[in-house]
Amino acid sequence: MLAVTAFAAPHAAQAATTTTTMAVTATVQPSCTVSATALAFGNYNPLSATPLDGTSTITVNCTTGSTYTVGLNAGATSGATVTTRQMLLSSNALNYTLYRDSGRTNNWGNTPGTDTPALATATTSPASITVYGRIPALQNVPAGSYADTVTVSVNY
Repeated sequence: MLAVTAFAAPHAAQAATTTTTMAVTATVQPSCTVSATALAFGNYNPLSATPLDGTSTITVNCTTGSTYTVGLNAGATSGATVTTRQMLLSSNALNYTLYRDSGRTNNWGNTPGTDTPALATATTSPASITVYGRIPALQNVPAGSYADTVTVSVNY
């Protein structure tokens, strides 16, 4: 004869679960940073019939998808304009110009849609933009180190 033993399992407590959702939001604001390398023309011969050219690089990093323009002001010299900027040594001025193109035909100013590079759209990588500078020939000015400071503006 077989004996059957039954083990009684204790009753497990019934577990309950309830759920909800949680909204998660953020607003990404448009933002830009800008930096520029110095435009160092080097040695200028005021008696030479050849202009002296140089370049600088502006790096712009904006929120992806943002549109922006980059402007350059007239510099820090009183009386300078965006078409004729001036570096100073004491009260002596050495004229120079800044351009948007390597042929140095399109002046670079500070009015979006007029004298700045075309509207750009930011990508995930910073943009490198070349500034083309020129000191016109035959400016017979005193010897020495001339300097100016140009403000770079990113409008976005």
